[in-house]
Amino acid sequence: MIETWVLWTLLAVSMQSVRTAGQKHLANDMSPLAATLVRYLFGLPFAVIYLAILWVDHDTASLSPTINFYLPAIIAGVLQIVATILMIRLFMLRNFAVGSTYVRSEILLTAIIGAVFFADAVSLLGWFAISISFLGLVLVSIGKTGKPSSLWNLSALYGFGAGLAFSLTSLLIRKAGLSLNTDPMFAAALTLTYMVAIQLLITLVWVVLHNRRELLVIINKWRLSLFVGFTSVVGSAGWFTAFTLERAAYVKTFGQLEFLTTLLISILFFKETPNRIEFAGMAILVIGVLALLLAP
Repeated sequence: MIETWVLWTLLAVSMQSVRTAGQKHLANDMSPLAATLVRYLFGLPFAVIYLAILWVDHDTASLSPTINFYLPAIIAGVLQIVATILMIRLFMLRNFAVGSTYVRSEILLTAIIGAVFFADAVSLLGWFAISISFLGLVLVSIGKTGKPSSLWNLSALYGFGAGLAFSLTSLLIRKAGLSLNTDPMFAAALTLTYMVAIQLLITLVWVVLHNRRELLVIINKWRLSLFVGFTSVVGSAGWFTAFTLERAAYVKTFGQLEFLTTLLISILFFKETPNRIEFAGMAILVIGVLALLLAP
Protein backbone atom coordinates (compact mmCIF):
# COMPACT_ATOMS: atom_id res chain seq x y z
CA MET A 1 0.00 0.00 0.00
CA ILE A 2 1.32 3.44 -0.97
CA GLU A 3 2.04 5.63 2.04
CA THR A 4 0.06 8.86 2.36
CA TRP A 5 3.10 11.13 2.27
CA VAL A 6 4.04 9.72 -1.14
CA LEU A 7 0.65 10.72 -2.59
CA TRP A 8 0.91 14.23 -1.13
CA THR A 9 4.40 14.59 -2.59
CA LEU A 10 3.19 13.48 -6.02
CA LEU A 11 0.47 16.15 -5.85
CA ALA A 12 3.09 18.72 -4.85
CA VAL A 13 5.54 17.97 -7.67
CA SER A 14 2.82 17.91 -10.34
CA MET A 15 1.48 21.30 -9.24
CA GLN A 16 4.98 22.71 -8.88
CA SER A 17 5.77 21.84 -12.49
CA VAL A 18 2.85 23.78 -13.94
CA ARG A 19 3.25 26.65 -11.46
CA THR A 20 6.92 27.06 -12.38
CA ALA A 21 6.00 27.24 -16.06
CA GLY A 22 3.49 30.00 -15.35
CA GLN A 23 5.91 31.91 -13.15
CA LYS A 24 8.56 31.80 -15.87
CA HIS A 25 6.13 33.60 -18.19
CA LEU A 26 5.39 36.21 -15.54
CA ALA A 27 9.12 36.81 -15.00
CA ASN A 28 9.32 38.08 -18.59
CA ASP A 29 7.10 41.05 -17.72
CA MET A 30 8.02 41.91 -14.13
CA SER A 31 10.82 41.76 -11.58
CA PRO A 32 11.62 38.54 -9.70
CA LEU A 33 10.14 40.00 -6.50
CA ALA A 34 6.89 40.99 -8.22
CA ALA A 35 6.63 37.52 -9.77
CA THR A 36 7.10 36.13 -6.27
CA LEU A 37 4.41 38.47 -4.88
CA VAL A 38 1.94 36.98 -7.37
CA ARG A 39 2.18 33.56 -5.65
CA TYR A 40 1.07 34.99 -2.32
CA LEU A 41 -1.34 37.72 -3.46
CA PHE A 42 -3.41 35.33 -5.56
CA GLY A 43 -2.69 32.26 -3.46
CA LEU A 44 -3.80 33.49 -0.01
CA PRO A 45 -7.57 33.35 -0.77
CA PHE A 46 -7.24 29.70 -1.81
CA ALA A 47 -5.19 28.91 1.31
CA VAL A 48 -7.86 30.52 3.53
CA ILE A 49 -10.65 28.56 1.80
CA TYR A 50 -8.71 25.30 2.25
CA LEU A 51 -8.10 26.02 5.95
CA ALA A 52 -11.76 27.00 6.47
CA ILE A 53 -12.98 23.71 4.99
CA LEU A 54 -10.75 21.71 7.35
CA TRP A 55 -11.53 23.98 10.31
CA VAL A 56 -15.25 23.08 10.19
CA ASP A 57 -14.62 19.42 10.98
CA HIS A 58 -11.66 19.94 13.32
CA ASP A 59 -11.70 20.25 17.09
CA THR A 60 -9.75 23.47 17.70
CA ALA A 61 -10.49 23.69 21.43
CA SER A 62 -7.11 22.25 22.37
CA LEU A 63 -5.22 24.06 19.61
CA SER A 64 -2.65 26.39 21.17
CA PRO A 65 0.19 27.47 18.86
CA THR A 66 3.37 28.51 20.66
CA ILE A 67 6.64 30.19 19.73
CA ASN A 68 7.72 26.79 18.40
CA PHE A 69 5.11 27.29 15.68
CA TYR A 70 5.26 31.02 15.02
CA LEU A 71 9.04 31.52 14.85
CA PRO A 72 9.94 28.59 12.52
CA ALA A 73 7.03 29.50 10.23
CA ILE A 74 8.15 33.15 10.00
CA ILE A 75 11.76 32.20 9.24
CA ALA A 76 10.59 29.58 6.71
CA GLY A 77 8.42 32.19 5.02
CA VAL A 78 11.34 34.59 4.60
CA LEU A 79 13.69 31.86 3.38
CA GLN A 80 11.16 30.66 0.82
CA ILE A 81 10.93 34.19 -0.61
CA VAL A 82 14.72 34.35 -0.85
CA ALA A 83 14.88 30.91 -2.51
CA THR A 84 12.15 31.80 -5.01
CA ILE A 85 13.84 35.06 -6.02
CA LEU A 86 17.16 33.26 -6.47
CA MET A 87 15.45 30.63 -8.64
CA ILE A 88 13.82 33.27 -10.84
CA ARG A 89 17.14 35.07 -11.23
CA LEU A 90 18.66 31.72 -12.14
CA PHE A 91 16.09 31.24 -14.92
CA MET A 92 17.16 34.58 -16.39
CA LEU A 93 20.82 33.55 -16.77
CA ARG A 94 22.19 31.85 -19.88
CA ASN A 95 24.18 29.29 -17.98
CA PHE A 96 21.37 28.34 -15.60
CA ALA A 97 22.00 24.60 -16.14
CA VAL A 98 25.03 24.61 -13.81
CA GLY A 99 23.06 26.48 -11.18
CA SER A 100 20.14 24.07 -11.51
CA THR A 101 22.49 21.25 -10.56
CA TYR A 102 23.47 23.14 -7.41
CA VAL A 103 19.78 23.61 -6.53
CA ARG A 104 19.45 19.82 -6.44
CA SER A 105 21.96 19.82 -3.57
CA GLU A 106 18.96 20.63 -1.37
CA ILE A 107 18.21 16.91 -0.93
CA LEU A 108 21.64 16.29 0.62
CA LEU A 109 21.57 19.55 2.58
CA THR A 110 18.13 18.72 3.97
CA ALA A 111 19.33 15.32 5.19
CA ILE A 112 22.55 16.65 6.74
CA ILE A 113 21.08 19.75 8.38
CA GLY A 114 18.00 17.81 9.49
CA ALA A 115 20.09 15.11 11.16
CA VAL A 116 22.49 17.53 12.86
CA PHE A 117 20.19 20.38 13.94
CA PHE A 118 16.60 19.07 13.83
CA ALA A 119 16.99 15.52 15.22
CA ASP A 120 15.51 14.28 11.94
CA ALA A 121 17.37 10.96 11.90
CA VAL A 122 17.87 9.18 8.57
CA SER A 123 18.42 5.41 8.37
CA LEU A 124 21.44 3.87 6.65
CA LEU A 125 19.29 2.83 3.68
CA GLY A 126 17.84 6.34 3.64
CA TRP A 127 21.33 7.89 3.36
CA PHE A 128 22.12 5.46 0.54
CA ALA A 129 18.92 6.39 -1.31
CA ILE A 130 19.48 10.14 -0.91
CA SER A 131 23.14 9.95 -2.01
CA ILE A 132 22.34 7.74 -5.01
CA SER A 133 19.50 10.04 -6.09
CA PHE A 134 21.77 13.07 -5.90
CA LEU A 135 24.42 11.27 -7.96
CA GLY A 136 21.80 10.46 -10.59
CA LEU A 137 20.73 14.11 -10.78
CA VAL A 138 24.33 15.26 -11.20
CA LEU A 139 24.98 12.72 -13.98
CA VAL A 140 21.87 13.78 -15.89
CA SER A 141 22.92 17.43 -15.60
CA ILE A 142 26.45 16.64 -16.82
CA GLY A 143 25.03 14.57 -19.67
CA LYS A 144 22.81 17.46 -20.75
CA THR A 145 25.33 20.27 -20.52
CA GLY A 146 28.71 18.57 -20.87
CA LYS A 147 31.60 19.49 -18.61
CA PRO A 148 30.96 23.06 -17.42
CA SER A 149 33.67 25.63 -18.01
CA SER A 150 33.37 26.78 -14.42
CA LEU A 151 31.89 24.94 -11.46
CA TRP A 152 31.59 28.16 -9.47
CA ASN A 153 30.05 31.21 -11.08
CA LEU A 154 27.05 33.50 -10.54
CA SER A 155 24.67 30.77 -11.71
CA ALA A 156 26.18 28.28 -9.24
CA LEU A 157 25.94 30.86 -6.43
CA TYR A 158 22.24 31.43 -7.11
CA GLY A 159 21.65 27.69 -7.38
CA PHE A 160 23.43 26.70 -4.17
CA GLY A 161 21.84 29.61 -2.30
CA ALA A 162 18.38 28.55 -3.46
CA GLY A 163 19.09 24.92 -2.54
CA LEU A 164 20.21 25.87 0.98
CA ALA A 165 17.22 28.17 1.50
CA PHE A 166 14.78 25.54 0.24
CA SER A 167 16.27 22.86 2.50
CA LEU A 168 16.00 25.06 5.61
CA THR A 169 12.46 26.05 4.60
CA SER A 170 11.41 22.39 4.42
CA LEU A 171 12.86 21.56 7.83
CA LEU A 172 11.32 24.62 9.49
CA ILE A 173 7.90 23.91 7.96
CA ARG A 174 8.05 20.38 9.40
CA LYS A 175 9.10 21.75 12.81
CA ALA A 176 6.22 24.26 12.83
CA GLY A 177 3.62 21.70 11.75
CA LEU A 178 4.68 19.06 14.27
CA SER A 179 4.62 21.61 17.12
CA LEU A 180 0.83 21.88 16.76
CA ASN A 181 0.31 18.23 17.83
CA THR A 182 -2.81 17.87 15.70
CA ASP A 183 -4.05 16.24 12.49
CA PRO A 184 -1.31 16.51 9.79
CA MET A 185 -3.64 17.93 7.13
CA PHE A 186 -4.98 20.61 9.46
CA ALA A 187 -1.51 21.42 10.83
CA ALA A 188 -0.19 21.79 7.28
CA ALA A 189 -3.12 23.99 6.23
CA LEU A 190 -2.71 26.29 9.25
CA THR A 191 1.05 26.54 8.70
CA LEU A 192 0.53 27.26 5.01
CA THR A 193 -2.06 30.01 5.57
CA TYR A 194 0.05 31.69 8.25
CA MET A 195 3.17 31.58 6.10
CA VAL A 196 1.47 32.86 2.95
CA ALA A 197 -0.08 35.78 4.89
CA ILE A 198 3.37 36.77 6.20
CA GLN A 199 4.95 36.36 2.77
CA LEU A 200 2.24 38.48 1.17
CA LEU A 201 2.84 41.28 3.67
CA ILE A 202 6.63 41.23 3.14
CA THR A 203 6.58 41.14 -0.65
CA LEU A 204 3.70 43.62 -1.01
CA VAL A 205 5.39 46.24 1.18
CA TRP A 206 8.67 45.75 -0.69
CA VAL A 207 7.07 46.13 -4.13
CA VAL A 208 5.05 49.20 -3.05
CA LEU A 209 8.17 50.89 -1.66
CA HIS A 210 10.46 50.09 -4.61
CA ASN A 211 8.31 49.90 -7.74
CA ARG A 212 4.57 50.21 -7.16
CA ARG A 213 3.93 50.46 -10.90
CA GLU A 214 4.48 46.70 -11.07
CA LEU A 215 1.17 46.26 -9.26
CA LEU A 216 -0.52 47.42 -12.47
CA VAL A 217 1.41 44.81 -14.43
CA ILE A 218 0.23 42.13 -11.98
CA ILE A 219 -3.38 43.28 -12.35
CA ASN A 220 -3.12 43.26 -16.14
CA LYS A 221 -1.79 39.70 -15.94
CA TRP A 222 -4.53 38.61 -13.53
CA ARG A 223 -5.51 35.44 -15.40
CA LEU A 224 -2.00 34.00 -15.40
CA SER A 225 -1.44 35.34 -11.89
CA LEU A 226 -4.58 33.55 -10.66
CA PHE A 227 -3.32 30.33 -12.23
CA VAL A 228 0.08 30.71 -10.54
CA GLY A 229 -1.56 31.51 -7.18
CA PHE A 230 -3.89 28.51 -7.29
CA THR A 231 -1.29 25.95 -8.40
CA SER A 232 1.19 27.37 -5.89
CA VAL A 233 -1.18 26.85 -2.95
CA VAL A 234 -2.23 23.36 -4.07
CA GLY A 235 1.41 22.40 -4.50
CA SER A 236 2.38 23.92 -1.15
CA ALA A 237 -0.49 22.07 0.57
CA GLY A 238 1.01 18.87 -0.82
CA TRP A 239 4.53 19.72 0.36
CA PHE A 240 3.44 20.95 3.80
CA THR A 241 1.31 17.88 4.49
CA ALA A 242 4.04 15.52 3.30
CA PHE A 243 6.59 17.30 5.55
CA THR A 244 4.26 16.87 8.52
CA LEU A 245 3.87 13.15 7.80
CA GLU A 246 7.46 12.22 6.92
CA ARG A 247 11.07 13.39 7.27
CA ALA A 248 11.80 16.37 5.05
CA ALA A 249 14.85 14.67 3.52
CA TYR A 250 12.74 11.73 2.31
CA VAL A 251 10.03 13.99 0.91
CA LYS A 252 12.55 16.16 -0.93
CA THR A 253 14.34 13.15 -2.40
CA PHE A 254 11.12 11.52 -3.60
CA GLY A 255 10.10 14.90 -5.02
CA GLN A 256 12.96 14.65 -7.52
CA LEU A 257 10.60 12.48 -9.57
CA GLU A 258 9.53 15.82 -11.05
CA PHE A 259 12.96 16.03 -12.66
CA LEU A 260 12.61 12.50 -14.06
CA THR A 261 9.11 13.22 -15.36
CA THR A 262 10.37 16.29 -17.21
CA LEU A 263 13.06 14.19 -18.87
CA LEU A 264 10.58 11.50 -19.92
CA ILE A 265 8.27 14.11 -21.42
CA SER A 266 11.15 15.52 -23.47
CA ILE A 267 11.91 11.99 -24.74
CA LEU A 268 8.35 10.84 -25.49
CA PHE A 269 6.79 14.03 -26.80
CA PHE A 270 9.68 16.13 -28.05
CA LYS A 271 11.68 13.16 -29.41
CA GLU A 272 14.87 14.22 -27.66
CA THR A 273 17.46 11.44 -27.45
CA PRO A 274 19.38 11.23 -24.16
CA ASN A 275 23.04 10.19 -24.27
CA ARG A 276 24.54 7.34 -22.26
CA ILE A 277 25.43 9.56 -19.30
CA GLU A 278 21.84 10.84 -19.08
CA PHE A 279 20.43 7.31 -19.27
CA ALA A 280 22.82 6.21 -16.52
CA GLY A 281 21.78 9.17 -14.36
CA MET A 282 18.08 8.42 -14.88
CA ALA A 283 18.58 4.75 -13.96
CA ILE A 284 20.52 5.67 -10.81
CA LEU A 285 17.85 8.21 -9.83
CA VAL A 286 15.13 5.55 -10.16
CA ILE A 287 17.18 3.14 -8.01
CA GLY A 288 17.59 5.86 -5.39
CA VAL A 289 13.86 6.62 -5.28
CA LEU A 290 12.96 2.91 -5.03
CA ALA A 291 15.49 2.46 -2.22
CA LEU A 292 13.95 5.45 -0.44
CA LEU A 293 10.50 3.84 -0.48
CA LEU A 294 11.99 0.80 1.29
CA ALA A 295 13.89 2.86 3.87
CA PRO A 296 12.58 2.82 7.46
